[in-house]
Amino acid sequence: MFPPDVLDDASRLIAALRAKRRLLATAESCTGGLVASAITAIAGSSDVFFGGFVTYADDAKSGMIGVDSGLIQRHGAVSEAVAHAMADGVVRTTGVDLAVSITGIAGPGGGSPHKPVGLVYIGIASVFDAPLVERHMFGEVGRDEVRLASLRAALRMLLEAAA
Repeated sequence: MFPPDVLDDASRLIAALRAKRRLLATAESCTGGLVASAITAIAGSSDVFFGGFVTYADDAKSGMIGVDSGLIQRHGAVSEAVAHAMADGVVRTTGVDLAVSITGIAGPGGGSPHKPVGLVYIGIASVFDAPLVERHMFGEVGRDEVRLASLRAALRMLLEAAA
C-alpha cells in the first residue's frame, strides 16, 4: 500500500519514539489520515501511537482539537497559524508528547493566486521542544502526489523531532 521508503521511515519513527518512551498523535486535513495509516501499518505501533484526527472541515478543526474559528477566519485553514494551532491542539487534547498536523491544498481545485494547489503546511508540537511549522510548495503535480509528498515530509519532520 505504501512505498518502501515510507514504511522504512515509519518503522524508524516508531523505534525512535519507543526508545524515548514518547507518545504520538496526528491531526490531518488534506492527507485524510495517511500519516496515521502509514504509522499503523507497522506492527507494534500501538506502543507509541495514541491516535489521529482527520480534521478535514474547518468545524472539525475547531470542534475536535480546539483550533480557534477566528484564527481560521483570519488566516485561512491552509496557513502557518492554523497548522501550529492544530498540532498544539492535539497535544492539549490528548496529552501526548508529540503531535504532527497537516493542512494544505491537494487539488486539483481549491487553489488561488495566494494559496496555490500544492501548498501544504506541516506543524510539529512537542512537550519537549519549541513548535515548528514548515511551508511546502509541492506544485500542481496531482492530488495523490501532493498527499504522498506531504506524508513523506511529515515523517521526516517527526523523525527529526523524535531524535
